[in-house]
Amino acid sequence: MIAVPHRSLLLVIAALASCNYGSAQTIQYRATIHTVKYVYATAEPVARVASGGIVDTNTLDCFGNVLKKPGDTLSMVKGDNPLTGPFYVEGAEPGDTLAVKILDLQVDSDQGVGAFGPGFGALNATNYTAMLGPTLPEKIWYYPIDHATNTATFQALDSKFSVSIPLHPFFGCIGVAPAGGEARSSIVPAEFGGNMDSPEASVGNTVYFPVNVPGALLYVGDGHAAMGDGEIAGTAIEVPLRARFQVNVIKSQKINWPRFENETSIMPVGAYRPVDDALRIAFTELVGWIHHDYGLSEMDAYELLTKVGRIRLSEMVDPNYVVVASVDKRYLPAKRTPAVTSPPESGK
Repeated sequence: MIAVPHRSLLLVIAALASCNYGSAQTIQYRATIHTVKYVYATAEPVARVASGGIVDTNTLDCFGNVLKKPGDTLSMVKGDNPLTGPFYVEGAEPGDTLAVKILDLQVDSDQGVGAFGPGFGALNATNYTAMLGPTLPEKIWYYPIDHATNTATFQALDSKFSVSIPLHPFFGCIGVAPAGGEARSSIVPAEFGGNMDSPEASVGNTVYFPVNVPGALLYVGDGHAAMGDGEIAGTAIEVPLRARFQVNVIKSQKINWPRFENETSIMPVGAYRPVDDALRIAFTELVGWIHHDYGLSEMDAYELLTKVGRIRLSEMVDPNYVVVASVDKRYLPAKRTPAVTSPPESGK
């Protein structure tokens, strides 16, 4: 475990980089359609992993791997976004932060799936957005995947047009059990993470989550091979994944919303409706992150982000919309470096 007496999360990157992955505890777990979950909740863990340990696992696609060929329909799908987990992280307690370093993601199929289902999507009527007019019909697209060129092929249904799309595998779903004993659907993104559909949940990045329950109870799922900003028709190129990630507990360090970080950027998440409130959450979190870890005043951080901040609209189709705000570290002053200490052997 990493004990951080002050507010810096950024030291986690250095701490993780110094880890010897070869000597870390590795947990292997294989999920099937019979073991997946469909809610983020307090549940019996499928495995326990020490802080600093590595998990090798897999995920099913968002349809449970059941859509295989033309003629298959969404009625075959048991549930949306089946989740692998939860994984219990030893030593994680409410008030801590869980850091998840994504080490490897591999597409575990020779084909991806994209689909449109009535009542789901950004440009059509839904339960939340009423519109007049006919309901758009169900459609399913299949994407052959070329592992040698790391591409998928879009083939139009209504013409002979096709085009190759570069792969960028990431977790559409990654999150922890919510606070207050809640059970939240696997299609929901919120303070606990969840269905954020953020391409930032990819190899080389670290994701931070607030710990709400003992063990954090980490879930992953909804593998994506590629996705456009907004995920406007409701799906990415949906694929199963083989995944490898490392978990670390940052003791007595509380955050309110998920955060991404890599060597060049810091990137907090906002998830809510309307989308402008999601943006406000993300940028308020980013102002606070810069203030606490880099020492700028909130007003100076606010002004700086007005000039160099960026946003990604990750999705605007789920029960909450997701915005990721970000800033390049090259625009920030040197970060604060409070002491980092490890717990004594007897405290493990």
